[in-house]
Amino acid sequence: MITGSAAGLGKAMAIALAQHGAQVIINGRNEERLLESQAELKDQGYNCEASAFDITDHVARSDAISHLLARHGVIDILINNVGYRDRKTVENFELGAMAKMADANLSAPFELSRLVLPAMVKQEHGRIINITSVVAQISGHGDATYTAVKAGLESLTRALASEYGKHGITVNNISPGFFATEPNRAMVDDKSLSKWLSSRSALGRWGDPKEIAGAAVFLSSDAASFITGQTLCVDGGMLGQL
Repeated sequence: MITGSAAGLGKAMAIALAQHGAQVIINGRNEERLLESQAELKDQGYNCEASAFDITDHVARSDAISHLLARHGVIDILINNVGYRDRKTVENFELGAMAKMADANLSAPFELSRLVLPAMVKQEHGRIINITSVVAQISGHGDATYTAVKAGLESLTRALASEYGKHGITVNNISPGFFATEPNRAMVDDKSLSKWLSSRSALGRWGDPKEIAGAAVFLSSDAASFITGQTLCVDGGMLGQL
């Protein structure tokens, strides 16, 4: 199951996992858009199911996971991909902004993990992958809340890895850099930002959403069975640059 997978990085990961034989469950709030993506994957011959719910809605989240577990018995792989972002300077955030940011980017991944873990424990196997961000390790102006909660998600990943490793469950992060997704279209079209990116990362360009897929497949597979509590950066060499 990949949250936020009707488009962008989530959809790219869903397609890649399906290509490698997984029965994928895509998720999003917009049911119409989600069903369009499901139909697209099915037309390509992939085994795909759609589960429309808002990950921050406590009741909807619990009901959806209960329904999926009743149907499938276990969710073997959970990818917490949904990311909410609100770029503002600290003084311009309204009261409660941090709580809203944490609810989507930290609390929801925790609760979803908590809901799928019992079945994983029972079968003594499972994979949880949290999608964080390079900003968990580097900070920029006007992004304080997102930076903080993504760093928190990386810490949560290490804690879950420590607690559930004895059950054969691995928990890891994928930390994306700058990807040319639909929500980033305005940024991609900003020539000054692209110029900055060309000097700030080793590869000097935006990532294609398909380029995150290999990391998701690897961490989901038996090839990564001895890797847990780690962060795999898929950032075109951004964190390695001075």
